[in-house]
Amino acid sequence: MQSENLIQSLIEQTRKVINTVEKLKDNDLQTLTWKHDQNSWSILECLEHLNLYGNFYLPEIESKIKNSTTKSESEFKSGFLGNYFAKSMLPKDKLNKMKTFKDKNPLNANLDKSVIDKFIEQQVKLLDLLSQSRNVSLNKVKIQTSISSLIKLKLGDTFQFFINHIIRHLKQIERIETEMKNA
Repeated sequence: MQSENLIQSLIEQTRKVINTVEKLKDNDLQTLTWKHDQNSWSILECLEHLNLYGNFYLPEIESKIKNSTTKSESEFKSGFLGNYFAKSMLPKDKLNKMKTFKDKNPLNANLDKSVIDKFIEQQVKLLDLLSQSRNVSLNKVKIQTSISSLIKLKLGDTFQFFINHIIRHLKQIERIETEMKNA
């Protein structure tokens, strides 16, 4: 895949994410914290989960881009593991539940609308990092994963995985909104 096409596609996806989440600000706190049951997440808990991942990945990506001496290439070739992780995050028609790590699980956290602002700030940072990534190798720059410091993904795969994970949870938020209307 052309590196520039990948970056442009990810920028467009991130802008859509920002627009979608901006609309959530119109909801009251009761709507944002509504849950189907005690073990399911609210809208704010979904966003806080994404913020927790952003707290890990965004500084990691920023540091690797800033300290990279690589040059950008015209082609990005997804790695086996990176491609697998990125695809596994995409939402499917039939919900494929995944267990989250304890330190990334915001279940029953006391949250307010500031979670939305933080999420949007992180997405703006992501847009900046995507733009900066045009100057480095999406293939050679490696990003440590939150799973293990031993598992590193290509920068291009990390961006895809990270953004697919966000899209996955925005679909979850859509399901929460539907459940709420039908409750």
